[in-house]
Amino acid sequence: MKKAIVIGSGIAGLACSLRLQKQGYLVTVIEKNSYPGGKLHSIQKKGYRFDMGPSLFTMPKLVTELFELFDENPDTYFKYKKKEVVCHYFWPDGSRFTSVANPKQWVSDASIFFNEKASKLERYLKKSALKYRVTAPLFIENSLHELKTYLSWKTAYALLKIPSLDIFKSLDHYNQSQFKSVKLQQFFNRFATYNGSSPYQASAVLSMIPSLEMLQGTYFPCEGMQAISQSLYHFAEEKGVQFLLEHKVTEIICEQNKATGVQIQGLNGGESSVIHADIVVSNADVYHTYKHLLPHLKTPKKITTQERSSSGLIFYWGIRKEFSELDLHNIFFSENYQREFEDIFEHQRAPEDPTIYINISSKEKATDAPQGCENWFVMINVPANSGQDWTLIREKAKEQIIKKLNKLLHTQLETLIETEEFLDPIKIEENTAAFGGALYGTSSNSTQAAFLRQSNRSKHIKNLFFCGGSAHPGGGIPLCLHSAKITANLIESQS
Repeated sequence: MKKAIVIGSGIAGLACSLRLQKQGYLVTVIEKNSYPGGKLHSIQKKGYRFDMGPSLFTMPKLVTELFELFDENPDTYFKYKKKEVVCHYFWPDGSRFTSVANPKQWVSDASIFFNEKASKLERYLKKSALKYRVTAPLFIENSLHELKTYLSWKTAYALLKIPSLDIFKSLDHYNQSQFKSVKLQQFFNRFATYNGSSPYQASAVLSMIPSLEMLQGTYFPCEGMQAISQSLYHFAEEKGVQFLLEHKVTEIICEQNKATGVQIQGLNGGESSVIHADIVVSNADVYHTYKHLLPHLKTPKKITTQERSSSGLIFYWGIRKEFSELDLHNIFFSENYQREFEDIFEHQRAPEDPTIYINISSKEKATDAPQGCENWFVMINVPANSGQDWTLIREKAKEQIIKKLNKLLHTQLETLIETEEFLDPIKIEENTAAFGGALYGTSSNSTQAAFLRQSNRSKHIKNLFFCGGSAHPGGGIPLCLHSAKITANLIESQS
């Protein structure tokens, strides 16, 4: 039986391990942490449970199809529910908008709140869906670096449609051309943050993202976001995938430009050993893979020079109160959105006035917080680490966040915080080896970004593959699951 090694048990690593096991490989997943799941991890403190990483769940079919690969009923392993309310939005002037999952109702509500014609909103969502249908086969579902991708009729159709996809406009420029409402422009600009980019630099092709959230819906795993990774982990074990937790890969072994295995070491003083394999898949950060696991291979210049995506500064607060005006997802916008992204990407500093995202899973899963309380995941976008003073940034950001939320929620938050943990770019890098703590690898702040991402198959080393947020097609749960599928298909095609 052929053997495959997957480095890292993030969502893409778990998905890829299942797909390779189904192909007949004996798969071993090597994970340096004591838990599987990468960023999809959770912590518990004083009766509160917090999902630490990704908090938005869309396109659940990409998860459930992994169970269906083995002819199993997904409901046996993983349950989720659709949200009626997508997100609550708050602006500095005190205005509030509730974004619902029903497209017709959303158009009706939005046309009144933003004072825009319903026909314009309908047209925007329709084009958003079209952009996704047209571009997904090229930019998301297949490798951009394989000739056969460009030989399909779907790709040919996508290439013919490029002039109408607004690829060469920025997302902000496109949104300004569609709407006169500054608040609505900000509403749609926010979708650039879904892959850690700036709406003032990233391509307007990202305007396809609203169709995934607003037309296809948002969901909540009944046991919290960590249930995505945990269900896949337990299912993979059941199907024969082997996991080596608390072991780190120190080198990918290559012989005559061919990956033949990995050198590993236990984290608690364990001896170094070599595991041989026919296939090696790195779900680790691409920069980390080249810089630390392939010491005899010169790191490609594009890997070291590409702009990093944004990172996050997250506070996990146990709150001794329930806020009826909040839901699972909540956004508190900054006054000057453009300046916020200039701070992050041009000046490499935390924004003076950050947009605040609050996720409260206890709204859906009551046991995530004590009765009468809520578990707040409070996040602002910040630059990747490049030597900033994160202790000072964290202290200042906490003050800014509390001041803004106190004003908009008419509360005294500082008296309600019962417990606190935090995650910053340094901790993110320590936990996941993501270079600089960048949440999505490289940014998408250029029209060429998709083509510059690490390909799923190594160009230099045979039998070495890549999957995950820093490889094609990008970060976020849906794209990571697509990445795993692309990689597994490439491996199958060469078998």
